[in-house]
Amino acid sequence: MTELVAQQRTAKILDQRAHDLLLGHSFAHQQIGFIHTLEIEYGEPMKQRTLLQVEVAAQHKRQQSSTAHHKYRAQASEVLHKAIETAIFKQLSDMDAVILNTLGIEDGIATILDLLAVKSATVGRLEPLVNDLSWLGRELVTLVNLPYYRKQRSKNTSVKVDSPALALRYIGLDNLQLVIPTFAVRHWMPHSTEPFSLLKRRLRDSAMANAIAAQKIAQINNVNDIHAFTLGMLLDVGRIALVRLYLKTFEQVWQRKVQIARQEQRKDLHTALLELKPDPLFLTTLLNNQSLAISAKVIEKMKFKYLPFQGVMQQLVNGVDKGDTMLPLTEVMLKARCYSQYLNLKEHQLIESDETTAWFSYFKFTKTELKTLETSNFTNLAIQID
Repeated sequence: MTELVAQQRTAKILDQRAHDLLLGHSFAHQQIGFIHTLEIEYGEPMKQRTLLQVEVAAQHKRQQSSTAHHKYRAQASEVLHKAIETAIFKQLSDMDAVILNTLGIEDGIATILDLLAVKSATVGRLEPLVNDLSWLGRELVTLVNLPYYRKQRSKNTSVKVDSPALALRYIGLDNLQLVIPTFAVRHWMPHSTEPFSLLKRRLRDSAMANAIAAQKIAQINNVNDIHAFTLGMLLDVGRIALVRLYLKTFEQVWQRKVQIARQEQRKDLHTALLELKPDPLFLTTLLNNQSLAISAKVIEKMKFKYLPFQGVMQQLVNGVDKGDTMLPLTEVMLKARCYSQYLNLKEHQLIESDETTAWFSYFKFTKTELKTLETSNFTNLAIQID
């Protein structure tokens, strides 16, 4: 195995591990195959009384019953998830409906992101577009009134902003180029990701880290850093869509099957279905295999005029055609995605130093890029509202 092939294999494994971690620390551990040290016995085993013959027979019977039930439940889960998979892919065949009904992306937000990318952008041109999106206006007003982002001179002279128009002028165009993509992606997040309690937060953290890493790497390589930040934010929109689709579709299909089992008086099936919950293995496979392609389709449907994202997304999904060269923004996005995943894996101690070295070598990180990223803040936007 050549060094490049080994690095590529490592990159693929770590990408999957990062997807697993989105659904939970313990789940990611299970997928790696860690041995839980708590299960290892140390010292002398405790003395146990000898089971009576009747107890041995009863225990054997319970084990057989439990094994049979687990097999039945696994079969019920397989049938359920085949129906869910069919329903999801049927919905994905109509991307306009996914954008409107699942993600809730309005046409106006794409227009705003496009406008922010051009030099002729003005607050006056943005104002009517923001006024049409009440949620965005509320977010901007809330932001501009936060002490963290605004210098408060004194209680007597500080002015509380209460309109989107005034908020836009306080924030300023340079800041809006970072703020609006961030608020847009947060607005599309699922309201709840139960039973994966931390998934929503991790999706938000991933998008933020993607965007900030892309911005930093772009600045070093003379690539448009606003384009990089915006695409970094949008890169996970496919994940968001798939999470929302899966959780909603699971609930719908599961309820229908439980109702049918009850009506047909199939007690074993009814009991098995009641024990089933959304499956992390199904979801992580769905995200790993489909999320980037879905992001590309959503971005294509947003029909940007000035943001050059379509060619980049095609290269990210399909690779670079023979004879073609990788677009500078594509290279930035690959590195940003890698680094944001690395941050999450490192935080949970799910990556080794040799794996990190191979991963960074595969994506050809420079020393300058790594040094800059190591000292960057990936949790807050670097803005100051005066």
